[in-house]
Amino acid sequence: MSGGESPANKAASLAEWLEWLEQLSPVEINLGLERVTTVLERLQLGRPSLVLHVAGTNGKGSTVEMLRCLFMAAGSTVGAYTSPHLIRYNERIRINNDYASDADIVAAFERVEACRGDLPLTYFEFATLAGAVVLDAANVAVAIFEIGLGGRLDAVNAIEPDGGIITNISLDHMDWLGHDLESIAAEKAGIMRKGKPFVFGARQSLAAIDRCASQCGAFLLKAGDDFNYSVEADGNWQWSGRSMRLEHLPKPVLGGAFQLQNAAAVLALLEALGREDMLRDDLIAAAFLALQLPGRFQCINKGCEWRVDVAHNEGGAQVLAQALRDYKVEGKTIGVIGVLGDKDVPAIIQPLIAEVDEWIAVTPDGPRALAAKKLAVQIAALGDCPVFVADSIARGLGEAARRATAADRVLVCGSFHTVGPALAWLEIYSPGKQTCERQGA
Repeated sequence: MSGGESPANKAASLAEWLEWLEQLSPVEINLGLERVTTVLERLQLGRPSLVLHVAGTNGKGSTVEMLRCLFMAAGSTVGAYTSPHLIRYNERIRINNDYASDADIVAAFERVEACRGDLPLTYFEFATLAGAVVLDAANVAVAIFEIGLGGRLDAVNAIEPDGGIITNISLDHMDWLGHDLESIAAEKAGIMRKGKPFVFGARQSLAAIDRCASQCGAFLLKAGDDFNYSVEADGNWQWSGRSMRLEHLPKPVLGGAFQLQNAAAVLALLEALGREDMLRDDLIAAAFLALQLPGRFQCINKGCEWRVDVAHNEGGAQVLAQALRDYKVEGKTIGVIGVLGDKDVPAIIQPLIAEVDEWIAVTPDGPRALAAKKLAVQIAALGDCPVFVADSIARGLGEAARRATAADRVLVCGSFHTVGPALAWLEIYSPGKQTCERQGA
């Protein structure tokens, strides 16, 4: 076991704990539930009234945010655990509208460390257990957990859910989850439980989803079969479930037409859970107009329009490309991109080629990053637009700002490890930034 002396032996800060956690395990990913289940039993945590899981390839963060805001609008105390973070670790754990404090997280780390004994845990496993501890200490009524990788063997899946959502299935993390959609779907479907409601939010035909639900006895609801949604002529939208129909709903304020798919799945889950009391026009409107999720087609004004999006796989890139088409600018689009080394670069770039006029390749933070020069070579092979290389994210962003006019747009994408530093840079570069008004919102 690596990691050095435990910070629990001294009054360590959150930064010191996080530095230690980075060295805790010799492997970053070690799928399996036994270790986390054992520590959970030792922690003897209480159970919220409702525990929900959100899995899928893309749209998990948006879906968690919609659930969080809806339950808050209904008067519940809500805890949410998501990953990864963009700027501060505290973003991973939220109690109602507040991020967990350093002191709360440190206390949770200390408790997990005291209970794990000699059991080896990865960074994510330790973080997930700590997130559960913080939510337990806050005595939340509703706990929403975002699955990190896959579902069946993800650390979060050791926490028993009362229901959940699988947003969609796309090719990503193929070394761990399989090299085709059916294999990946089977892993994601591993969050389902006997007799519990689970929603598959995408209009995809995947046999693995149906098979897994049948095998475990889950109550599966599917888009297009058990619920549906459509856009109305005035720009609002309507939703129909198994026994209810809602009309003239305002669109979620999160950018992108694809958010309706996430929203429809959320409403379907509420109906399946017997929470028809929450399916009210006023409550839904209040919740969907209060959504806040940095890094998801986020728009920031600084001399020109900046769009910041964590898209890092083929499915995410396709959705991002459509959003760029939906929200056009008069000038050109400059793309600042950095990806991790295990990603399929052509699959990410190809959908965006027609929407980006020139690229600036950067190297994301972290040991798994793909070098900017190697990224630039792959981008250049896919299109005839100019591709530049910057030796840091900050310099890439500075070059984009220098090249952009007021009519242009700068797109930052490719990884949480690129978008997080970009948002931190923009905070300093543009202290007076404000969210753009979205067309049709």
